[in-house]
Amino acid sequence: MDITLQANGIGGRIDIISSKSRLHRLMICAALAKGKTTIRNAIFSKDTQATAGCLDGYVAQIRREGTDLEICPLPEACAGRVLDCGESGSTFRMLLPVAAVLGKDVTFTGSDYLAKRPISPLYEVLCEGGAALSQPGQFPLTCQGRLRPGEYSIAGNVSSQFISGLLFALPMAGGESLLRVTGKVESRPYIDMTLDALWQFGAEIEEVEPNLFRIGSKGLTSPGEIRAEGDWSNGAFWLCAGAVGKGKTVLCGNLDPASRQGDRKIVEILRAFGAEIGMDDQGCWVKPSALHGIEIDAADIPDLVPVLAVTAAAAAGTTRIIHAERLRLKESDRIESTCALINALGGSARPTEDGMIIAGGGLRGGQIDSYNDHRIAMSAAVAAVACGKPVTIQNASAADKSYPDFFPLFQSHCV
Repeated sequence: MDITLQANGIGGRIDIISSKSRLHRLMICAALAKGKTTIRNAIFSKDTQATAGCLDGYVAQIRREGTDLEICPLPEACAGRVLDCGESGSTFRMLLPVAAVLGKDVTFTGSDYLAKRPISPLYEVLCEGGAALSQPGQFPLTCQGRLRPGEYSIAGNVSSQFISGLLFALPMAGGESLLRVTGKVESRPYIDMTLDALWQFGAEIEEVEPNLFRIGSKGLTSPGEIRAEGDWSNGAFWLCAGAVGKGKTVLCGNLDPASRQGDRKIVEILRAFGAEIGMDDQGCWVKPSALHGIEIDAADIPDLVPVLAVTAAAAAGTTRIIHAERLRLKESDRIESTCALINALGGSARPTEDGMIIAGGGLRGGQIDSYNDHRIAMSAAVAAVACGKPVTIQNASAADKSYPDFFPLFQSHCV
């Protein structure tokens, strides 16, 4: 689906959908825990639907009624299941260690692009720990054997999802384990989100020293009922659109200022750009503002880079984004695709070794390729607010991966 947008700005209240990252984690915990769990405010995207589909019938029975999920764990995992992860890297990378520790032969499948995304060094760690995995880099990928309790070490600069997967798995290993994360740890807030979810389900996990986790064998126990909070990552698109446009105030509801989500940093970053932004008892609000260039360290907020780059293109002066090299391993090479988006719309952006440099001054309009990347498609909609001419987004339906109603909602709030 291609879509053409033209808007001077957006305005009004938008209630932000549930956090994709948080919902992945709550569903995995609930499926592994003792006792039934009800998750409130569970609004699915394609990625979270993939996780629910993999868990349902494999380790739990999942029933959906409106925005409530009822998850009832099975007495034991079912062998022989085919777990289709679709295009969701979170699903695949976090459930692979879980499948390894449960010790029931299963097969993973998904899109061709997901099969090619790297799973090293997680692959080697699982094989050394007792799992038997088929050749990486292609689907189907079979998982046999069983992950043992013990001492594990994994690099922290590749993917926080590898670490999260091991944190989900090792409480189920039947003995105490130690997990050491070595080197520079990227995206630490995502690891903190995993720990927070596990602690809510009673996991015995202690960070005995920085990035060294002692994991007990108690397993997980359901808290009964839990709520999936709003998604700061998706809220960032609305907040940036409100800051760069000529519209009215944008108010984003269902966002927790005390969230463990790292992308709540969008408030701090937009304020550094010069935006008028704040929180009150209704949510997070932003007004159209005169913006200026800044430097952004993206090590802990990689998902915000495309929309922040668009914001920078609409600002005055130069913005430099650093420590974003892992973006080359996302749904697209997001360093290249983000620069291509800005340049196609009349701006100026160039890649660097670990990020990009954006020369602000405004955008004109034109046509962009989403590269089948949800964050590129939605960032292009934000760019349309800052452009004087229409913006055509090819394959805009890529946004369904994380935000199925984004474009209808966007058009309904245009001014």
